[in-house]
Amino acid sequence: MYYSSGNYEAFARPKKPEGVERKSAYIIGSGLGALAAACFLVRDGQMKGERVHILEKDPIPGGACDGYQYDSVGYVMRGGREMDNHFECMWDLFRSIPSIETEGVSVLDEYYWLNKEDPNFSLMRSTVKQGKDAKTEGKFGLSEKGTQQIMKLFFTPDEELYDKRITDYFDDEVLKSNFWMYWRTMFAFENWHSALEMKLYIKRFIHHVGGLPDFKALRFTKYNQYESMILPMIKYLEAFHVQFHYNTKVVNVTFDVEKTKKTAKQITVIRDGAEEHIDLTENDLVFITNGGCVENSGMGDQNKQAPYYKEIREGGGWDMWRKIAAQSEDFGHPDKFCYDTEQTNWMSATVTLLDDKVVPYIEKICKRDPYAGKVVTGGIVTVEDSDWLMSWTFNRQPQFRNQPKNQLVGWVYGLFSDKKGNYIKKAMRDCTGKEICMEWLYHIGVPTDKIEELAEHSVNTVPVMMPFITAFFMPRKAGDRPLVVPKGCVNAAFLGQFAETQRDTIFTTEYSIRTGMEAVYTLLDIDRGVPEVWGSVYDVRDLLHATIQLRDGKKLTDMNFSMKEKFAVNKVLKKIKGTDIEKILKEYHVI
Repeated sequence: MYYSSGNYEAFARPKKPEGVERKSAYIIGSGLGALAAACFLVRDGQMKGERVHILEKDPIPGGACDGYQYDSVGYVMRGGREMDNHFECMWDLFRSIPSIETEGVSVLDEYYWLNKEDPNFSLMRSTVKQGKDAKTEGKFGLSEKGTQQIMKLFFTPDEELYDKRITDYFDDEVLKSNFWMYWRTMFAFENWHSALEMKLYIKRFIHHVGGLPDFKALRFTKYNQYESMILPMIKYLEAFHVQFHYNTKVVNVTFDVEKTKKTAKQITVIRDGAEEHIDLTENDLVFITNGGCVENSGMGDQNKQAPYYKEIREGGGWDMWRKIAAQSEDFGHPDKFCYDTEQTNWMSATVTLLDDKVVPYIEKICKRDPYAGKVVTGGIVTVEDSDWLMSWTFNRQPQFRNQPKNQLVGWVYGLFSDKKGNYIKKAMRDCTGKEICMEWLYHIGVPTDKIEELAEHSVNTVPVMMPFITAFFMPRKAGDRPLVVPKGCVNAAFLGQFAETQRDTIFTTEYSIRTGMEAVYTLLDIDRGVPEVWGSVYDVRDLLHATIQLRDGKKLTDMNFSMKEKFAVNKVLKKIKGTDIEKILKEYHVI
């Protein structure tokens, strides 16, 4: 497997890998990474679909990319996915996945035109005092010291950031700024999370720093991610006769571990209550989704709080990874990520507006008509003075194909599930759906004498507790996540958010799809380049633009230099006068 860039290889079709007719594949899980691996197996690996087996413990596919209507509960979306134009592996895949809504076009075509014609941006990024504009005015509000702390982290070698927390590098100069409010609520970072992951995110999305305050860099699917992304992939795979095995719980994968070689020999599953064993040869490829950010999710309803399942269960992604990791150091250290759910949980809730009584309060904040079928909030709206650190969003409506025309479906989440609310004096985790809705209604400006009535009769709210939703952000070091294909593995690979690949960042659709692509290309030795991570961190234009954006437009010459420093700067400026260096510095407003 090797990386490539540019379009020379982007449109090339690889030759059929040698010996693929004799190979089979077993994919554990049916999340985005697993389905991507299956798609790459049949598209680029040219493996017969009948020889590809997807083993899923649940009765439906999709993993974290969900969007369902449950009988007697209502619509549920545990989360949402923000995407950008430089998810190179994702778009490489979706150019080949046919739309299930428009004949003759791909999912990429559909997505491209949607976001071209209806570009995303927010008109009110945050609120205070019950729905009033927080007036951040697109500013980061960083002091020079705060900017320097971010720059220092950016240039610190990865090795020095192993097992370090964000608070080891940032103090209140950053943590009390608008920048941190934008950042932590958009990406769901907590102060105690990994400094290494924070640095990788800054590098990965350096070209989007200027878009943080208003989300203009983001793109969204038309419907929820299950209907817009997962269902087209399922239809594509079914057309190739890929075999789906639902209600099939994988308990363990047993390896033969030698000094220079690791071979998956057996998969242990529980199906219909009975234990079964799938024996493997070197021609049987195993793709393992280890861990899981939505593992142990507990769903409540309008009148019931969501259960908080802290204990790791047999047959789940964490338990399976522990059993696999016990066989070799090269298979990672799951307990670095799942040892304390108090550091890795947050809650979400799906709100379905059953009539138009709440709509005026949403319109006042988003400044758009939610029924227009176009961008509504343009990303999350953060309630800055919420003790839950609540954010909420309404994407284009309808969010579900079968959604009644007079209903709107939105999403609310709180980073601090253990804190008492400002209106409902209970921890978010102890609240029913109705109570979470009441807290949300309070923060969007509904008069207190109307809140309970509206939460009871005009909104259906379904809460979900996710104990491990940010487990991948926990401080870590090299080796804590297994490589996509660990050293010496001849027929096994790891997929998803707890596999390790170069330069990319977890908690993105791109990361899951990238691991699937790299796994298939490595094990089948496919002779085509995997698109490398977009190189904006190496582009001086993006670096200059991001630097000035972080400083809210203040130029280099506006810095508080000492006399000695000012003399040195002026000396440099004289040296570059009349050169292309001066031209680019002026173009990007550095001088």
